[in-house]
Amino acid sequence: MNSSVLECIEVETASSPRYAVIWLHGLGADGGDFAPMVPELQLQNSPATRFVFPHAPIQPITINRGMAMRAWYDVFPIDVARREDEHGIRRSEQHIKALIARENQRGIPTEKIVLAGFSQGCAMTLHTGLRLTEKLAGMICLSGYLPLSNKFAAERQPANQHTPLFLAHGTFDPVIELARAEASRAILLELGYDISWKTYGMQHSVCLEEIADISRFLRGILV
Repeated sequence: MNSSVLECIEVETASSPRYAVIWLHGLGADGGDFAPMVPELQLQNSPATRFVFPHAPIQPITINRGMAMRAWYDVFPIDVARREDEHGIRRSEQHIKALIARENQRGIPTEKIVLAGFSQGCAMTLHTGLRLTEKLAGMICLSGYLPLSNKFAAERQPANQHTPLFLAHGTFDPVIELARAEASRAILLELGYDISWKTYGMQHSVCLEEIADISRFLRGILV
């Protein structure tokens, strides 16, 4: 197995999984952040699924005074130019592609893989998933945004043009403001993507109503 693949926590809903969900955590968290959610998704009547929760690499984060933590890319203080760590984003894209390739090697085709993520993980889900040349089963995009949006139209691939996208955000999010998520949604709608959009009266977090909606979305895909 490829030694460069990120370390992960794995949870299987039953033996011999037919589907995989690769779930990307947010800044400063790790793969263990969302692993406890698997039983709450109530997928016992769905086909066996492997949940893969990778740990992002540890790196210094500029906005946090250079403190080292797990992150998919660096984050800079907000300025007029809204600088983005393009190198870090593209490096993490390769990490995620390696995780997809490993699932392929284990017998799960890309069309039976769901990419999911929260915050930075959401950004990486959108960035990577919509640039893939193979179709995914779906994408779950929580409390995040579309990074490198000025390059997206030129770089997107047609394979996931009609892949179901679940986008959700807290109306009181102080970390990634709702307006930024809405702007990303507008870009995707303009380009004809199939979006299910939900907002919840919460901050930068996950709530029970959202978990129920994620469960409903997944049960519609894992068939």
